[in-house]
Amino acid sequence: MAAHRKPKHSPLGGQAARTAATLALASAATATVFEGAGHAAPRPTPAQVKAQVDRLYEEAEAATEKYNGAKEQAGRARAAFDRLRDEAARRTDRLNRSREALGAFAAAQYRSGGLDPAIQLALTSNPDQYLQRAALAEKAGDRQAAAIASVRRELAAVRQLRDESAGRLRELRAHEAELRRQKAAVQGKLGAARALLARLTAEERARYEAAAAAGGHGEGSGGRVTTRADRDSAVRGPITAPTTRAAEAIAFARAQIGKPYVWGATGPSGYDCSGLTQAAWRAAGVSLPRTTYTQINAGRRVSRSELAPGDLVFFYSGISHVGLYIGGGQMIHAPRPGSPIRVAPIDEMPFAGATRVG
Repeated sequence: MAAHRKPKHSPLGGQAARTAATLALASAATATVFEGAGHAAPRPTPAQVKAQVDRLYEEAEAATEKYNGAKEQAGRARAAFDRLRDEAARRTDRLNRSREALGAFAAAQYRSGGLDPAIQLALTSNPDQYLQRAALAEKAGDRQAAAIASVRRELAAVRQLRDESAGRLRELRAHEAELRRQKAAVQGKLGAARALLARLTAEERARYEAAAAAGGHGEGSGGRVTTRADRDSAVRGPITAPTTRAAEAIAFARAQIGKPYVWGATGPSGYDCSGLTQAAWRAAGVSLPRTTYTQINAGRRVSRSELAPGDLVFFYSGISHVGLYIGGGQMIHAPRPGSPIRVAPIDEMPFAGATRVG
């Protein structure tokens, strides 16, 4: 029977069993450590971080231009909606006044009895006086008909305005939703870039930030960084512009050098790339659209060999960056977060085209 069976003995007992268990646990822990070490992501090099951050900033700038476009469209839709809403309110006021006048006329007619004109003529003791009153009543009837027609017109106009307002409101909400999507995209890219930079040591990050503040994106055909002599010449030296307006635009842009890049900003304390070029040409009396991909079509296209001071120069295949050309292969531009407005060579980024405005 089971109650009389002898207990089985482990081949290792007492201290030996405890020792074996300890060794097994240690072996498992060691295996876990080595397995974890084998799968740990290697720490990126500073060069790898820079390449990834540059790419994220480029993507963020493209999203910023889409955000700018969505913001501009939302602003136009909001203005149109407000105009329609105000006009509908004015029309409604006129409609209410017309209704009140019509109601007052109907009440007066009710108080007078509203008898048939033939019966009134038969009962009157003074036919001449009746005929005079009848003429006045006919005029009043004409006014009543005109009032009714006015009410009908205002009703139709108010209905049309309300329908148009509803359409504009749907359009506005769609643009606002796109605005939120693009804002989230920009913030996501910039957040990812900050997280990558946080993986650098303090010394590596200081070197990166110093290079970003002094140089360019580092992805151009030459990767050349503007020297101090180049910058001093561009900031303080004479620039011969082909027109007075081009000179005024350049003078404005030079005065902004050193101000921060702020995505979505149009000044005066900070700018993004297209915000800077728009403000510069506005100072010269020329109205430019808000985004890079609309500014490139705002004037006459010119080739790289035809560039003259004041021209807009565009970069990347998506036309996501713009600067103001100042001659000698140099431009003034708002590069990206952490890099202030500065003079830079146009060959530090992939050239996409140029436009002459003004």
